Amino acid sequence: MSEKLCGKLQVYTGDGKGKTTAALGLCMRASGHGFRSHIIQFMKGQIDYGELRAVNYFNGLVKITQGGRSCFVNREDPDPVDVDLAKKALEMARREIEKKEFDVLVLDELNVALDFKLVAIEDVMELINARPPEMELVITGRNANEKVIEAADLVTEMKEIKHYYEQGVGCRTGMEN
Repeated sequence: MSEKLCGKLQVYTGDGKGKTTAALGLCMRASGHGFRSHIIQFMKGQIDYGELRAVNYFNGLVKITQGGRSCFVNREDPDPVDVDLAKKALEMARREIEKKEFDVLVLDELNVALDFKLVAIEDVMELINARPPEMELVITGRNANEKVIEAADLVTEMKEIKHYYEQGVGCRTGMEN
């Protein structure tokens, strides 16, 4: 790690767009000061998101690891593969906390993985409590668990007021992916 941060727990939640984008922006800003970030994406995988290309411009200061599949997860009856992938992503996060190589650790869509019961709240709280005091931890996704919100130093709720999806505009390259 470079110069030490006074690490906080940030949570970006809500039904509006921008949770992952806010976390990515935070990592970009941190890289400008030489801080290293690792973004572990729960429930996302094998999709050519723009951020996967963009990290190549940050000289190794920002890393992204996908921990999911390209298909949607069935909330009512998740496939065991999705449960296994989420648990592996959480274990990767635990290893990153132990290694202390990154200044910022983003657990993208972990709130959703919790909401879909792919991972247990007890395991997430253990991970939150294990982070070193100088590591910034960011958790994103809709439906943040109350225990995560309680533990957080900052909680931002993205609220959808209006969205062009309602007018039939689909996913736009470079904006939603």
